[in-house]
Amino acid sequence: MGYDIEQYESLALWIGLAVLFFFIGMAIQDVLKRGKVPLFGRIFVWIVLFTGCAGFIAKGIIQFIYETQGLG
Repeated sequence: MGYDIEQYESLALWIGLAVLFFFIGMAIQDVLKRGKVPLFGRIFVWIVLFTGCAGFIAKGIIQFIYETQGLG
């Protein structure tokens, strides 16, 4: 009960973004299947999607580290 509303908001934001990334991935998978995209194209699309998601996660981790060390 000692949690601030900001912590709930932050948790909801991260869960919402995870769900959004999941649905984006499912939509891309559907488009690739229906478009009968060759294997090389599918691999390229998934690499781009993964690097974008990994960059977003890395930004969150870096931001968390800076804030816990009092740098930001």
